[in-house]
Amino acid sequence: MAQTTLKLEGLTCQGCVGSVTTELESLPGVTNVDIDLVNGGVSTATVTSNPTPSAQQFSNTVAEAGYTVVE
Repeated sequence: MAQTTLKLEGLTCQGCVGSVTTELESLPGVTNVDIDLVNGGVSTATVTSNPTPSAQQFSNTVAEAGYTVVE
C-alpha cells in the first residue's frame, strides 16, 4: 500500500470533507482517505491506495467535487 498526501484548497466544512472523501474513494485502488480540515486554509488529504492513481487522476477527481489540489 502506498500513501499519497494531497494539499486541498477550498474546503470549509465537514460536508466538503465528505464530498472529497467520496470522490477520492471512488478511484480504483483507493482503500482509505483521511482529510485534515483547515478552515480557510490549505487542508491535507492522506490517501492510501494500491495501485496509486496518477497525480492527474487525483486532481481531476478533486475538481469534480468542486475543489482544487495545490502544489
